[in-house]
Amino acid sequence: MAEGLARARFGESVTVQSAGVRPAIVHPLAIRAMAEVGIDISSHRSKSVLEVDPFLVDLVVTLCDDQVCPRFLGASRKIHWPLPDPCVTAGLIDDLLTPFREIRDEIGRRLGELDLELELEPELS
Repeated sequence: MAEGLARARFGESVTVQSAGVRPAIVHPLAIRAMAEVGIDISSHRSKSVLEVDPFLVDLVVTLCDDQVCPRFLGASRKIHWPLPDPCVTAGLIDDLLTPFREIRDEIGRRLGELDLELELEPELS
């Protein structure tokens, strides 16, 4: 979701990559939550941090909460947004979709703040 939201917000002005420690699938409820705001991530795939060249990265934003956060080498600036994993909720489909919506909205809010910060530091974009 973060990659889709960042690509929608920043467009071609920055290169956006998303990766994790234990890549799996892009969760169908993440795809659905993003579709609700007009962003299609159905073609995205889950990637490992090992696929990212740390020396080509200016800024790393980690989103893990209690899970294992990746150690990203390189001289990149690092920001940590501790957000819960929306996959841990159990219940009916509407109950399951709610945490995906909440995380989507929170990431969107934080990207807005980051956008303002990056405007103040143009060398990062």
